[in-house]
Amino acid sequence: MKALILAAGLGSRLKPLTSNTPKPLLFVAGKPFLSHTLAALRDNGITEICILTGWKAMKIRDYYGDGSQLNLNLTYIEQKELQGTASAVLCAENHLQEPFVCLNGDVLTTSEDLAQLLTAYEQTKSEVMGIVKVANPSAFGSVAQEDNVLIDIKEKSSAPLSDYINAGLFVFTPEIFRFLRTTAPSARGEYEITDTLRAMTKEKTVYTQPLSDRWLDIGMPQDLLAANTLLMSTLNSNIAGEVENGAVLKGPVVVEEGALVRAGAYIEGPVYISTGCDVGPNCYLRPYTALAPHVRIGAAVEVKNSIIMAHTHIPHHNYVGDSIIGENCNLGAGTKIANLRFDGKNVKLPFADGLVDSQRRKMGAIIGDSVSTGINAMINAGSIIFENTTIGPGALVSGRIAPGSRLS
Repeated sequence: MKALILAAGLGSRLKPLTSNTPKPLLFVAGKPFLSHTLAALRDNGITEICILTGWKAMKIRDYYGDGSQLNLNLTYIEQKELQGTASAVLCAENHLQEPFVCLNGDVLTTSEDLAQLLTAYEQTKSEVMGIVKVANPSAFGSVAQEDNVLIDIKEKSSAPLSDYINAGLFVFTPEIFRFLRTTAPSARGEYEITDTLRAMTKEKTVYTQPLSDRWLDIGMPQDLLAANTLLMSTLNSNIAGEVENGAVLKGPVVVEEGALVRAGAYIEGPVYISTGCDVGPNCYLRPYTALAPHVRIGAAVEVKNSIIMAHTHIPHHNYVGDSIIGENCNLGAGTKIANLRFDGKNVKLPFADGLVDSQRRKMGAIIGDSVSTGINAMINAGSIIFENTTIGPGALVSGRIAPGSRLS
């Protein structure tokens, strides 16, 4: 069986992290997010994979190439206009003439869930849609089903059909393309896969397969942190790099070849340290910290539950908690990122259309690429700082900071 991964989206709610990097290449738990999806497919024997790209398409192609280094056969389609999920799947009509797995590139898919979906297809030989129970179904396409048969499906609505939603994971037969070609634009002006599936239920049986609670939709920065936690919760230790005498590693820790952990570093896993990283001396890395390649963590630095992107330096006397920091950043000595409100309530994130509850009591900052801070800079919980910003010594930063700003 082949697979189609829908990875053309802009990742607008993930900016500034996606200002320069397509969402599938964002670093999570030791590798780009898309690599976890590819691994799940490979674990289930699916090696012929078509990736639908859009925003920053060439970066994805350049990173994965033909897939041979991953023992995969990758092909690419570029979607020029983003017009909804049904339109996206239809782009692959000439590439898929047999049953295929179709998955959204921004959902966390485990090997186990994928195996269950494939088993359901083998038993039914018809379309199968993965479904998952969530606390807030109104934010997704909700599903009515009975005995694992799809009855109805409705796009985002204040009156959802049930607590079950479309999980963005399917097995389709080639017959899906006939229904996709006749799908009309929705009220939002997009071609919705929900409309396609609703039409299909009038002619044939579409089955549903409940998935595990490890499913996750990556729509906002806090979701990236949640995915990082879920993926790292099953991390196994692997020390291939250099760890100096006097460093303490507890729990599952990965130190890739080419990384250095200096004496005095105290690391509590799960922690992922990529190739080219330089950690220590006398720093403290706490659980669910993931360092991308060539990150520098210096003396008296504490990092917890954070993703630090490639080539970023956090060299001395800094605190970073529950945050995501982009590539090529540099934090001056004494920079502190707050991650807790005084009143203990959930931290809110300042998006362009207003404040959004992160659903997290502890949430630090989201920092874009090439941001620099001066000594003793203070960044408030929930701040979003766009790329190429310079923050002067002693500055107090809060809220949403535009690209290229200079703060003093």
